Amino acid sequence: MKIKSEYKVRQIAGENVVILQGCGNSDMTQIITLNDSALLLWKELEGKDFGVEDAVAALCENYDVEETVAKSDAEAWIKRMQECGLVE
Repeated sequence: MKIKSEYKVRQIAGENVVILQGCGNSDMTQIITLNDSALLLWKELEGKDFGVEDAVAALCENYDVEETVAKSDAEAWIKRMQECGLVE
């Protein structure tokens, strides 16, 4: 899968917010914010084809976390990204 290129992360009022780039009539009823680990995964994986194992590796490289915990977190992040329509 891949993060859709039309979505970008911007910092607004101290929050990391996902926005749909260049679409003036977007539906703004849903605001997607990223915590620090979700932002790290976004930055590490943006523009690349990736799977759960890539997200697990990024989490393990950047945090002192066991692989089983990283896998659970990576799967949850990917599931939420899919629910929000941010990946293809």
